Amino acid sequence: MGKEYKNEQADFLKSKNKWRALFAECWGTFLLVLAGAGAVVASKLTGEVSKGMEVVAPGIMVMTIIYFMGAVSGAHINPAVTVAFALRRHFPWARVPFYIAAQITGAVLAAAFLKSLFGPVGDVGATVPHHLDSYWQLFVLETLLTTGLVNTILGTASGPGNVGNNGAIAIGGYIALSGLWAGALTGASMNAARTLGPDIVRGDFSTTWIYVIATFVGGIIAVGFEWILKGRPSRHADEEAQGGAKMKDAG
Repeated sequence: MGKEYKNEQADFLKSKNKWRALFAECWGTFLLVLAGAGAVVASKLTGEVSKGMEVVAPGIMVMTIIYFMGAVSGAHINPAVTVAFALRRHFPWARVPFYIAAQITGAVLAAAFLKSLFGPVGDVGATVPHHLDSYWQLFVLETLLTTGLVNTILGTASGPGNVGNNGAIAIGGYIALSGLWAGALTGASMNAARTLGPDIVRGDFSTTWIYVIATFVGGIIAVGFEWILKGRPSRHADEEAQGGAKMKDAG
């Protein structure tokens, strides 16, 4: 059973499944932004969606996405997560640009969908800072939040992606919990695609760069923490990320 499970995880690294994995990343990120940004839009439209509901929605959505497509693409749905898996030597660098492009595409499509239905309500669900005195506070908070998220992901994932019950519950729970205490301050993005999608559609990039840089910095810090907590990645994980003994199929 364990061997079959590992093989299932590695399937999305094979060339024959490349486009299926990219579609899954695009579709998964679309659903994540639809839930996260859509909850903000619905709150502005109806007044019936509380702040707690707004921040819990993306956490539940991510948990669901990991369950239904984790084995198809690894359910990264976040550029910082994809880079973190690559830095951890669990995911091939050659795939990173394609995954990030798919994630941003899905995020933009979700934001465009919301705007086409409801107009620019609630800034199309953009993640924007509130009650903060400086951009420095925004950067520090988003970096810290993303560090915790990526640590949770790396700590519960096995191999190059998010597959399995434990990862889904832990990651979805972390996203919801972070939103409950930090959503009112930063929007608790923790995801460059989540921020970029609405910002591109609404045409406002005044704080975009802070969120984007913070998420990648947080992901890099999390990889460093993972080395401290667990040491070097296993040889099996490294070989699996390269397609098994550096196999040419992973390109």
